[in-house]
Amino acid sequence: MKNSKLLQKQKRHKRIRAKISGTATRPRLVVFRSLKKNYAQLVDDVKSQVLVAASDGSFTKTGNKSERAKKVGMEIAKKALEKGITACIFDRNGYQYHGRVKALADGAREAGLKF
Repeated sequence: MKNSKLLQKQKRHKRIRAKISGTATRPRLVVFRSLKKNYAQLVDDVKSQVLVAASDGSFTKTGNKSERAKKVGMEIAKKALEKGITACIFDRNGYQYHGRVKALADGAREAGLKF
């Protein structure tokens, strides 16, 4: 089957999104990872609005991708706490909870975000 990994990711994503939704008090922390960068957003699904966003585009190329993902998690948690958001729902976006996705979640938890 062509693109079977992509289809599996899309199925996981649909299954996850059917169960979770973010609100203004407890937004959804969405993770996206490309081949070079890591991105994270806090989304209010009721208003369809991005509350906070962070990526490793602002960092210099120091460390490996997992270390930069952890910094992204810490940065988004810091921005969220400044806006008064202390808790969120984690949306791994169909990715397996491993490697960069796990590092980003650990960084956000270390910086004080609860999920």
